[in-house]
Amino acid sequence: MDKNVVQGLAKALRQQESALSDDWIKGQLASGTSRPDLIKEAELREQSRQFMAAFLRALQTAGGAGLADAGWSDLKAQLSEVSRTRAQLGFTPTETATFVFSLKQPVFEALRRELGADQQALADALWNATLLLDELGLYTTEVYLQSREEIIGRQQRELLELSTPVVQLWDNILAVPLVGTLDSSRTQVVMETLLQKIVDTGAAFAIIDITGVPTVDTLVAQHLLKTIAATRLMGADCIISGIRPQIAQTIVHLGVDLGEVVTKATLADAFAVALKRLQVKIGDAG
Repeated sequence: MDKNVVQGLAKALRQQESALSDDWIKGQLASGTSRPDLIKEAELREQSRQFMAAFLRALQTAGGAGLADAGWSDLKAQLSEVSRTRAQLGFTPTETATFVFSLKQPVFEALRRELGADQQALADALWNATLLLDELGLYTTEVYLQSREEIIGRQQRELLELSTPVVQLWDNILAVPLVGTLDSSRTQVVMETLLQKIVDTGAAFAIIDITGVPTVDTLVAQHLLKTIAATRLMGADCIISGIRPQIAQTIVHLGVDLGEVVTKATLADAFAVALKRLQVKIGDAG
């Protein structure tokens, strides 16, 4: 973009700033993408006012440089905040990008009023305004998508943590009931949660119950062995419960060596083993 043309664009828009802002806000409120159910009108007006001020400043300072120029940093920061906020509120990518793209018509009208007598200057200004707003709209979409990925990743981790609770069955005895597929991500969450619980409680035994794990393959077995090894390093012994006949056959067929790990068919059996090793009898409680 030619620096002189962009600076001329900045001057023309500055002359029309008041009318431009009013037209833009009216257009947003009248559109179907303003989402009054998610954002209040006062907040929308404030976001628009801040964006407009930053946009005009950037045009004057950055000149013909692209968005990589430092002159656009303030505007990009504001736009990033708008995109992240809208991603959290539940706006769609289209609704979020429209915040920028809806500025096109008011800008074109403002330029026509200011430069209508000079057709060449008007054409140059319109072209540069189009390029700038398109680039800003794409930037908005990129930030929105990154924010959504972060939100989804956080939600997935929270779901993993909820699906892998560590339960204290007795003094010095913990249990981790696993339900569903045991993949690398979930194993990491199980390991971190279990180890932290061992630190917090000083437990001597951890029962990993795989009754709800549909299949055990080589990968699942490796994940179990890693969890067992980490637990032992923390000073606790592991007992695996939920070993069904099919799983026992699979483990033997795969040649997986569980070493000295105690395995039991049910959680109750594993719990009984742990109590026996602690020399605790249920009748002694109370």
